[in-house]
Amino acid sequence: MKKLTVILMLLAVAALAFRLPDTLEIGAPLPKGDLKMKDISGKEISLNEAKGTNGLLVMFTCNTCPYVKRNQERTQAICAYAQKHNIGVILINSNEAQRTSGDSFDAMKDYAGKQQYKWYYVVDKNSEIADAFAADRTPECYLFGKNSQLAYKGAIDDHPGNPAEVKDQYLKQAIDAMLAGKPIANNNTASVGCAIKRKM
Repeated sequence: MKKLTVILMLLAVAALAFRLPDTLEIGAPLPKGDLKMKDISGKEISLNEAKGTNGLLVMFTCNTCPYVKRNQERTQAICAYAQKHNIGVILINSNEAQRTSGDSFDAMKDYAGKQQYKWYYVVDKNSEIADAFAADRTPECYLFGKNSQLAYKGAIDDHPGNPAEVKDQYLKQAIDAMLAGKPIANNNTASVGCAIKRKM
């Protein structure tokens, strides 16, 4: 019984040690804005450098998650929409535990080439950016305004599993409201997807 108690206490301590920081709240400033990350082009880029005149769309994603694959067309559409409206776009791969397999740098370049990405797709070394955002899913989106404050976080839309059943395009609605200087009615939605594979 004592041994079981000790084991449970050790597990609790370990859970606290690896606990993510508090959730990034709406209105929070852009975290780790100057941290350089390696883009698939080979260039080192920071979030501040990726930002456009009207803000920044940050999306945590990867090459391997089934939900990411189901959202491929929607990802391309919303990223292009953001760029069209002078919002910078950066996709971040934080799956540090899979760097020797499906989420390696070479695999990222291959995946982005097939998807014809026209925006940054970077390696989040040691999941440092994901930890700063308290991000835990792929895909998961964070929209920052021109003031670098968080305006929206969550899902692309209300039906990540089936595009034919989408009723609310959360991220597009957030972009439109932000650009119009209006309050975002639904600024915090639940992202559904795969867990980010952090290295322990």
